[in-house]
Amino acid sequence: MSENGSAGLPDRDSGELDALRQRLSVLEKAGPAHHPFRSFGSVLLILFAALLSLLSVVAVWANSIVRDTDRYVATVGPLARDPDVQKAVTNRVTAAVLAQIDVDALVKELASAASQKGVPPRAANLLKSLDRPISQGLKQLISRTVQRVVTSSAFEKVWADGNRRAHAALDKALTGQANSAVSLKNNQVTIDVGPIVAQVKDRLVSAGLAPAAKIPTVHTDFVVFASKDVGKIKTYLRILQILGGWLPVIALLVAAAGVYVAFNRRHALIGVALAVFVAMLVLGIALTVLRDVYLSHLPPGSSQAAAGTVYDALIKFLRAGVRALAAVALLTAVGAFLAGPSRVAVLTRTGCRRSISALRGVAESAGLRLGAVGRFVHRYKRWIGAAVLVVAAVVLFTWTYPTTMVVVWTAVLTLVALAVVEFLDAGDTEPADGPGGSTRLP
Repeated sequence: MSENGSAGLPDRDSGELDALRQRLSVLEKAGPAHHPFRSFGSVLLILFAALLSLLSVVAVWANSIVRDTDRYVATVGPLARDPDVQKAVTNRVTAAVLAQIDVDALVKELASAASQKGVPPRAANLLKSLDRPISQGLKQLISRTVQRVVTSSAFEKVWADGNRRAHAALDKALTGQANSAVSLKNNQVTIDVGPIVAQVKDRLVSAGLAPAAKIPTVHTDFVVFASKDVGKIKTYLRILQILGGWLPVIALLVAAAGVYVAFNRRHALIGVALAVFVAMLVLGIALTVLRDVYLSHLPPGSSQAAAGTVYDALIKFLRAGVRALAAVALLTAVGAFLAGPSRVAVLTRTGCRRSISALRGVAESAGLRLGAVGRFVHRYKRWIGAAVLVVAAVVLFTWTYPTTMVVVWTAVLTLVALAVVEFLDAGDTEPADGPGGSTRLP
């Protein structure tokens, strides 16, 4: 064996080995090619991209809720069947009806009329002693009637129509636009439940409560959204709403720049993914904290249970966006890690390749011949794999409102596609001279 350990190797291979050793020696003497400003710039870009990703999720949500009336109505529409909302509306409408019907005065008039019509004194006195139970019974009758109307399909229609009209007020609340068709009063978005009062009036008259016929047409509001801080945040949300379509693109470009500037781009990609994941985690926690803050600043007399339900409905798709982007970030970090040289990554890739190769071997022994397809896939395997990843990225980026399940299924289908590409990779083969098939080249 020679001094350089290249005995038994052809002259060409021995020369290449010596050249590689010389290059390695030069690199070791030169030390790591590292520039602190370049690394610092990469870290700043990665952190900025994480911040932009957080703002992007909020901007896309604000833009969709504010601009898409159908989506807004679809978001709050199911609340008409929520028990907390129904209870709050029932209390609001009951109070409006009782404000028009003085039940206590009605009972007193009943007792007075009974005395004037010659009812025996004993019966008149008994009637007076029952004025409280009669009053409570009438109030319960009104409350039950309101509850039946609110829990019917009629209320769902009134709720949907009212929210559709109130959407303009929500637009004004979040963006501060002056041309809104509905004014925002006391920083509240409300819907008129007057039509429910009219239906309650008809049912009370049908039940025999004649004084209900005197209830005039009333307009009573139910608060959907209220916050004294609307004036403080609407400017910022207006900016996010304007940039809603551009922030995701800007965030992606900044993240790409951070990865490009880094010395170890695979590590930088993992860093970007983990930074975005942490940003989504922070945003998710912030939404939970803001819920408690919002409920603690409600106007007096508001139903906290109903307000909490409305809040959860309004940010439902924001939470879904947070979870979806967090899933994308986590899957990207895992993918970048498995593409690296670590022992776990190498063992994982080797195990997958061997499993797919064994499956291909079984298929070939059963008569499968890949032929030209196998040679084509082997030749352009890297390009095909890159195309699969690009398609998956485009699907996620252009999906209007991706959810966590959309992300998971996209990842699963991507892995399946890459496995199919690996299965079709038959290596360098060319047709055999005889009719027996193909021969694998050494």
